[in-house]
Amino acid sequence: MTDLFDKFQPLIDQREALLSTGLTDPFNLTMERVESPTVAICNGKRTILLGTYNYMGMTFDPDVIAAGKKALDEFGSGTTGSRVLNGTYQGHRECEDALREFYGMDHAMVFSTGYQANLGVISTIAGKEDYVILDIDSHASIYDGCALGNAQIVAFRHNDIEALEKRLKRLPADAGKLVVLEGVYSMLGDVAPLKEMVAVCKANGAMVLVDEAHSMGFIGDNGRGVAEAQGVINDVDFIIGTFSKSVGTVGGFCVSNNPRFEILRLVCRPYVFTASLPPSVVATAATSIRKLMGAADKRQHLWDNSRRLHKGLRELGFTLGTQEPQSAIIAVIMPDLEKGAAMWEALLHEGLYVNLARPPATPANMTLLRCSLCALHTEEQVGEILGMFEAAGKKTGVI
Repeated sequence: MTDLFDKFQPLIDQREALLSTGLTDPFNLTMERVESPTVAICNGKRTILLGTYNYMGMTFDPDVIAAGKKALDEFGSGTTGSRVLNGTYQGHRECEDALREFYGMDHAMVFSTGYQANLGVISTIAGKEDYVILDIDSHASIYDGCALGNAQIVAFRHNDIEALEKRLKRLPADAGKLVVLEGVYSMLGDVAPLKEMVAVCKANGAMVLVDEAHSMGFIGDNGRGVAEAQGVINDVDFIIGTFSKSVGTVGGFCVSNNPRFEILRLVCRPYVFTASLPPSVVATAATSIRKLMGAADKRQHLWDNSRRLHKGLRELGFTLGTQEPQSAIIAVIMPDLEKGAAMWEALLHEGLYVNLARPPATPANMTLLRCSLCALHTEEQVGEILGMFEAAGKKTGVI
């Protein structure tokens, strides 16, 4: 009999080899106490958090916490039902109202996670006879949405406008076509050339979905993402996002101006067949979204942090994922998995938590340390972080 776990044996062997050296498991860290959006106690040590996606620092905002407590008292701990049955509370409507106002769009639909938002919308609107054209570096939830809908997948080289156009021109003119792009790509933190790509899509009869998970709240004059920053927000058909990053809680959403959008509530399986978010969660999300509308000063400070950290790391001799800072994500490229794991642990001992990212999640089989800055990191903390990287880099021989 074939053991269904045999296919995982190479990964099991690799993990055991790493942990046999005494390395702390980089994918199983426990935070014993979280003191703020930027500091936690890990392994009994005060640790600066630089790998949490808490871009706008909303997790400890007093208004956000108060809204969650109030909803918990008034509506209980959960809905115990789907949105199409008993799982739509007043808070879910208020959260969708906040999203419509934030984006200036006609429709908003809240999902239980950002993963489910991509899974649901892509699989529902692109079926067996349709084509999904996507960047080769797209998030797993995008690929899984294609698989669930059984759409034909056509991938193109990362951020390559010409490659996208060539793929589109090869498809049947009368075929259903959905191009899926991301505003900020989560591994390297690089930004898509949406302005040019959206123009190519429209010229070739394709609908456009943009995942703004890593740009919402931060990029654009109003925090609406890369589509806003590049002036094409009214030209895209769907924007997908998540509450687990800048919004500071959990959940996902899709906004759109498509006049037939609301039918998705009846035909989208990851929306229809899962329990809705607890009332305390949608209350925190709605409050956070409304506060993000007026967060221009925080956005500017986050940009300042990103530029300073990027410049400092390059001056120390680290290889980064982008030549210039493009987002709140800064990827520090490691020579290999062993060096990356050693550097990750050295940073943890210094008092800094970052993400260790490895293939197949990373592009081009890279191993990298992914740094996610927060608008509440102080200037002093960014200085501490650079000192920690210098010490760890020299200890491990990375620099």
